[in-house]
Amino acid sequence: MDFSCGSGHARQEREADGANLSDASSTFFPAMTKIVGTLGPKSRTVEIISSCLSSGMSVARFDFSWGDAEYHQETLENLKAAIKSTKKLCAVMLDTVGPELQVVNTTEHPISLQADTSVVLTPDQGKEATSNLLPINFTGLSKVIEVNGEDVVCLIKNSATLGGPLYTLHVSQIRIELPTLTDKDKEVISTWGVRNNIDFLSLSYTRHAEDIRHAREFLSKLGDLHQTQIFAKIENIEGLTHFDEILQEADGIILSRGNLGIDLPPEKVFLFQKAAIYKCNMAGKPAVVTRVVDSMTDNLRPTRAEATDVANAVLDGSDAILLGAETLRGLYPVETISIVGRICAEAEKVFNQDLYFKKTVKYVGEPMTHLESIASSAVRAAIKVKASVIICFTSTGRAARLISKYRPTMPVISVVIPRLKTNQLRWIFSGAFEARQSLIVLADPRHPAESTNATNESVLKVALDHGKATGVIKPHDRVVVCQKLGDASVVKILELED
Repeated sequence: MDFSCGSGHARQEREADGANLSDASSTFFPAMTKIVGTLGPKSRTVEIISSCLSSGMSVARFDFSWGDAEYHQETLENLKAAIKSTKKLCAVMLDTVGPELQVVNTTEHPISLQADTSVVLTPDQGKEATSNLLPINFTGLSKVIEVNGEDVVCLIKNSATLGGPLYTLHVSQIRIELPTLTDKDKEVISTWGVRNNIDFLSLSYTRHAEDIRHAREFLSKLGDLHQTQIFAKIENIEGLTHFDEILQEADGIILSRGNLGIDLPPEKVFLFQKAAIYKCNMAGKPAVVTRVVDSMTDNLRPTRAEATDVANAVLDGSDAILLGAETLRGLYPVETISIVGRICAEAEKVFNQDLYFKKTVKYVGEPMTHLESIASSAVRAAIKVKASVIICFTSTGRAARLISKYRPTMPVISVVIPRLKTNQLRWIFSGAFEARQSLIVLADPRHPAESTNATNESVLKVALDHGKATGVIKPHDRVVVCQKLGDASVVKILELED
């Protein structure tokens, strides 16, 4: 029986390009909390990306607010080479630009802004950016405050130097009348995204549930991308206001605390973070937190407050930490990933899983669905018998996600037995973001999900052998198996021999 490891959609193209993952020897990271690294100028060589993967990065983010498709394609090719050399799995996330206000500096020379002087924001992008004039990509700003024609005169409150060709402009609590999925975003997704079969789409500035529905409708027309998961990026007061309806539509949530910290009073940010993560946990959808170790963009160590912030995000129930500038243009991308991973691992050791489990079961209520009952029972059994892993048979990924929802303290080995459609393998499982989903084993699709007992036993044996080979399962360990046998789903506890 042919088995191989897969992550995210385990995209065929990345495997065809030499990323033969069937012999992955070290799939588990120190922390089960996922780390998303943004690849860019300081983290795009094969050597650096390989070190990032070995240090714990499991999702590579490509930010199209800067850099063209050719630049990002070269970086992605380096990622493929790094995956091949390290045998570490990594999903791909495309981050859209969205309705972002941008200041374009065609001169590319640094611009110095002095406190207590004025600067004009103008929609005339043909003008050159200077210390007194900044061209922006939006004409509607002059409708909301006192202006001089279409130009907006602002008072600079603190001195700063703007370096590079592009800057982001954030206007607090003002609706920007630009589409969430812009024409530029659609072009990038339909070309670069389709070419590379992206695993995740990070939808910047998500403001309404309709934004998610529109993006999903667009993806559904692009072949394999109809399986791409959409993560709503909450960045302003409008997205916060409609959070509950957005959560229902999205596959996951990214809490962009940088921009949120501008829209919200500083003392309110932690309240939203805790409430949002709790709602994501109860819905069984991944919650991702950003802007945690900003100081590591230029320093080798995080501040004590930042280290505590990372740990508290994990204790609150965050499933992943997203690193932006820290790995994009930071001086220490590998060290940042490594340190964040170690902090997450320490926090996981003291995570109150018992309290979390009781809270989640109570939230679900009764009667539970059959699948939810089986998933919660598998986690409860694994905790009671101190199992080393949970092995889950799944054809749609739903059972494995429900197990992850209850945040077991041990890894989950998901045996994915895909269904066939028109003789093509359907990649149906995106587990790279599930916090407790540390490994995915892909079974031969010729074996149907509802297989015979003998076939199930042979598949189980291969999964156990794989767990032993990776060092997750050891002699005399206990293992909990959640699988479907005929019309029934069962949870079994196995005690292994030598």
